[in-house]
Amino acid sequence: MPFDLKDTYLFSQLSSSQLDRVRSFSQKIHLQEGAALFEPGDEARRFFMVIDGQIKLSRLSLNGNEKVIEVVSAGHTFAEALMFSDHPNYPVRAVAITDSVLIAIDNKAFLALLRESVDTCFRVMGDMSMRLRNLIKEIDDLTLQSASGRVAGYLCGKYITGGRQKVKFDLDTPKGVLASRLSVKPETFSRILNNFTSQGLVKVRGGQIEVLNPDGLQNQAQSAGICGQSMGPAKEDA
Repeated sequence: MPFDLKDTYLFSQLSSSQLDRVRSFSQKIHLQEGAALFEPGDEARRFFMVIDGQIKLSRLSLNGNEKVIEVVSAGHTFAEALMFSDHPNYPVRAVAITDSVLIAIDNKAFLALLRESVDTCFRVMGDMSMRLRNLIKEIDDLTLQSASGRVAGYLCGKYITGGRQKVKFDLDTPKGVLASRLSVKPETFSRILNNFTSQGLVKVRGGQIEVLNPDGLQNQAQSAGICGQSMGPAKEDA
């Protein structure tokens, strides 16, 4: 469902008048599937909130392969940390995975508002702190854990959402993008899902996953860290 500014962690403590100010220096952007929002090296004058759709943040390796850094879904912001740099440039490429709607917020105007709102300053600090924690965990996962463990950990994160169990869920991100996000090749990702199916852990129907053996899946996920951590930006209750 589409989100509004007030529904997002970063803006949730702003007063109605402050939200109106943010809206006054913001711009709604519509992107078609596959359209680029910005490229690496572009001047970072704005940060963004996704209100509908998904945005892929990625970089190209030296051999030309794409590495997906993050998939930003509706209700989350990205690129806000760059507003604190003197001469910021986007370090990644941002592309719409699906038809998407975003709000672009002017960095300088938002910084001026931050100087008036201690609560919002702490929100920004908390958001960046959680992102740092997730990045550290991801480094551990990539260097210490198996590909099967990472995929199982992701599926556990989708199975346990907000403290509730979802036996069936959709992979709402293309499998190729998911594979890159988890640092596995697409054929490896498919092979791991097939292995989990043959073990009776899950049932795969197109883009839908049904968890048949939660305990078995969790055992697989233990090699990738805490079961229940899903891909994406940090949430308020993370």
